Amino acid sequence: MAKADLVFTRGPVFTADSARTRATSLAVTGERIAAVGHDEVRELIGPDTEVVDLTGKLLLPGFQDAHIHAVFGGAELSQCDLTETVDVAEYLTRVRAYAEANPDREWITGGGWSMESFEGGLPTRQLLDSVVPDRPVLLTNRDHHGAWANTRALELAGITAATPDPADGRIEREADGFPSGMLQEGATALVSRLTPPSTAADRLAGLHRAQTLLHSLGITGWQDALLGELHGQPDPSDAYVTAANDGTLTARVTGALWWDRERGTEQLAELVARREKLTTGRFRATSIKIMQDGVAENFTAAMINPYLDGCGCATTNSGLSFVDPEALRGYVTELDALDFQVHFHALGDRAVREALDAVEAAVAANGRRGNRHHLAHLQVVHPDDLARFAKLGAIANIQPLWAAHEPQMDELTIPFLGPERAAWQYPFASLVRAGATLAAGSDWPVSSPDPILGIHVAVNRQDPESPDAPVFYPEQRIDLPTALAAYTAGTAHVNGHEDAGSLRAGNLADLVVLDRDILTAPPEEIAAARVERTYVGGKLVHAV
Repeated sequence: MAKADLVFTRGPVFTADSARTRATSLAVTGERIAAVGHDEVRELIGPDTEVVDLTGKLLLPGFQDAHIHAVFGGAELSQCDLTETVDVAEYLTRVRAYAEANPDREWITGGGWSMESFEGGLPTRQLLDSVVPDRPVLLTNRDHHGAWANTRALELAGITAATPDPADGRIEREADGFPSGMLQEGATALVSRLTPPSTAADRLAGLHRAQTLLHSLGITGWQDALLGELHGQPDPSDAYVTAANDGTLTARVTGALWWDRERGTEQLAELVARREKLTTGRFRATSIKIMQDGVAENFTAAMINPYLDGCGCATTNSGLSFVDPEALRGYVTELDALDFQVHFHALGDRAVREALDAVEAAVAANGRRGNRHHLAHLQVVHPDDLARFAKLGAIANIQPLWAAHEPQMDELTIPFLGPERAAWQYPFASLVRAGATLAAGSDWPVSSPDPILGIHVAVNRQDPESPDAPVFYPEQRIDLPTALAAYTAGTAHVNGHEDAGSLRAGNLADLVVLDRDILTAPPEEIAAARVERTYVGGKLVHAV
């Protein structure tokens, strides 16, 4: 009997198979799993076999992320970082310090600030002017749907009181109409187009920086949710191709090509050509990203009924559908016929319905082609649409970290949705009960890429840093095996890597070892777990 290269013993082993079976041992030969079981697996240990004694530590399939911006996130790690705080004074201290440490930088860029830090979610240019008055500053917010600019940046962009709002965004204004320094959605491009472009070397370094971080969190593969240029952000595709060709891309990555919402079917031929050109090694560009709406906090998420005002009365604003719904149905039908997967940004209940309508049109025209279309974010889902996911084979791509009480939710979202609609937010359990397949992601750098944190919130509906906060619609909690399956088998399915999402003989040995068995620990302790080892194709890519 041939001996294995690597054997894990004295489990537990969570297989993430359909039966959710548990094992205690697993063997790897080459890049694939040779056996999963119990004591009998030890027969594959030979003189050259590496043996890992788990001693109660949990072995899982490698985590995958179904919606992430890895190159952007990696690049931002080298810019002005405003994450991990909500204190305005701290923001300004960091901006000043970064500017002083980088006197040769023409622009001060970066971001990660939170809307909850400012009244109405709206920072002002004057605050930035107080620390950097002489150079342009542009800082994206945490959700990357808006940006904070100083006066110098606005002047260079030629934005004045007379500048009209773009069709896909909004310039926030002072009482006299002059720009206040806050730019929403597409309005960010009015300034970001002037920022110095990144180089190919910058993008490759960003990818490598991100990959190291993601492997340390147990992530072995992901779907990059935006390959293309948007609001002045450079296309990260070249970084993936370079890394895939030179062997430094150790993760398995699916890329979602950006659908230009200012164009129509004339871009189809270009997308087909890009798919062929970019797919190489461990990188495949087989998905299409369609951003159907914005976000609820700035009232651009597309809603069936209007947002409320601060007094609880209906307004005339129901958000934005960036792609005409009728046209969307035609586009998705043609993309499906070309065997593209469609990756929708669909956050409001109207956007969710429009995306499902488009998938329904594609299925009616083309039959089921197995292209695994998925809807990301799903903040508000109308109850009438829950069962449509399973019926159409559309996958629910959830970002669990957002399903918790925190100021941005409690102050900038719930009051403007109203109690009934607010209770439809992030309906994880309802989707599961309706038969939907769940995949999971982070949207990093919008929020933490740590799957353990996301799993904690999916199970507890509480931010682990705020354990005393109320549970966020507790009826939508899901159990731990379901959450783990979403981050492993479910996301591997979306990304086209079924043979990497569960632990069974013949599958790829994409594996993660946690420092404890979270399946037997109290649910409120899930977030305390840490990744000790990560393997891709049987090769160790992270260890502590």
